[in-house]
Amino acid sequence: MALATLLTTPWTASPETALWPRIDRRVRSRPPQRKIEFWEVERDGNRSRVYQFTKRLLDIAGACAGVLLLSPIMLVTFLVLLVATRGKPLFFQTRIGECGRKFTLFKFRTMVVHAERVQKQVVNEQDGPVFKNRRDPRITRIGAILRKFSIDEMPQLFNVLIGDMSLVGPRPPVEPEARQYENWQLRRLAVKPGLTCLWQVSGRCEIGFTQWVRMDLWYIDRQSLLLDLVLLAKTPASVLSGRGAY
Repeated sequence: MALATLLTTPWTASPETALWPRIDRRVRSRPPQRKIEFWEVERDGNRSRVYQFTKRLLDIAGACAGVLLLSPIMLVTFLVLLVATRGKPLFFQTRIGECGRKFTLFKFRTMVVHAERVQKQVVNEQDGPVFKNRRDPRITRIGAILRKFSIDEMPQLFNVLIGDMSLVGPRPPVEPEARQYENWQLRRLAVKPGLTCLWQVSGRCEIGFTQWVRMDLWYIDRQSLLLDLVLLAKTPASVLSGRGAY
């Protein structure tokens, strides 16, 4: 299958294509008007045992290789932030993972320490339940560089090793955002979240939230080892370009 076919733009489909029954098989008999909670979502995507086993092996091998290759960058970043943040170089945040399961996501700190307390003072430039601002005043000068080249995300390789995340999958939201999802959008939580995804290699923050979700649903419907490898292969160029990273 040609790579162009694999990455055919999926976001042209309407929300209705994300069929209601696929959100949660336990509530198929209930009317669509009922608001589904994020913890009610059941697993979806490619549930083949062969695929799941191979994907996990790829995650472990890829994360180990990533930690080894990127350890000099991570060490330097840690030491610089250790001084710049006065001893708080890492940022730990609760995210929503597969089927609504909460886990702790690891990142290098890119904002001021009290960033979450003053978020309401910053204008959200994105549509939908996701917060993004190109000139967010809470981001430090060092943090802006780390974000541009996704260095702040490198500690998530340990999330992959733990098993909370995969190398490829939808990006994990925070709980307040997940609570605002429409029923059809919840399906993006039906697979394990990842470090990279179609959104990540297609412009990131340049893409609106609805379009972003449709990309994730497209991935879920076509999940395969080949598609994972294609997205992984496209990630380095996307990261180095810095496109849509803020």
